[in-house]
Amino acid sequence: MTLDKELAEPIDPAEVLAGAHWGALEHAYGPADDIPEMLTGLTDLDEGVRSRALDDLHHVVHHQNTLYTATAPAALYVAGILGDARSLRSVEKDPHSFPGPMRAELLGWLHSVANEADDEAAAISRRFGFPPEDYPPFVEICRVRPQLFRATSAFLDDPDIHVREAAVSACIPLLDDPRLLHHRAVLAPLLRDVLAASALWQYRERSIEALTNWGEDTAGLEVRQERYAFCDSEHKPSPWTDEPWNG
Repeated sequence: MTLDKELAEPIDPAEVLAGAHWGALEHAYGPADDIPEMLTGLTDLDEGVRSRALDDLHHVVHHQNTLYTATAPAALYVAGILGDARSLRSVEKDPHSFPGPMRAELLGWLHSVANEADDEAAAISRRFGFPPEDYPPFVEICRVRPQLFRATSAFLDDPDIHVREAAVSACIPLLDDPRLLHHRAVLAPLLRDVLAASALWQYRERSIEALTNWGEDTAGLEVRQERYAFCDSEHKPSPWTDEPWNG
């Protein structure tokens, strides 16, 4: 899948890092002048450093799924390093992590960011009296969606199934952008063939939800895992598959 060239230029992560006025931006804990060190840590040789940097993405740059003024430039940097071979290195996992290398984790993070600026998020914001167009972090994520899509869609046929699934999933909320709507026709078969066939019930659920929202046929697709069915069970399910996790 290729993106219309006039909509988005390739992302140079070094330019993003040098061009953003991080000290004037904010994350969950105040001024974002510490973000460059967090971002460069994502490609560090040390797995521990990479893992802490990934944790900072989730809990500082995008804390509790919140968009901050520093989130959009951080997302551009993350999208820019997806093609870096160092993104194929491992990160520390826990029972609630999705499988795959750092690249899959970064795609998952970009999905979370984009999800907070999709049509549903906008509708919820308006319903509670907060026009999203008046919230700069939301506006900035919307502005860069074509660039994020160009970067994430490059991995829709990745040989690593975990990366491929994460890429398909990351593209879903980005295609709420009016400039990208025409790409839904190409992505829809991947929702069926990749996400709906995933061993991860979360991806299967995501595929059905997106296809339904897009007016596509979901006949024959199902999610066998009940989200809360085992919350009080002694043998809790693995977050990756339908099978119990015994770790």
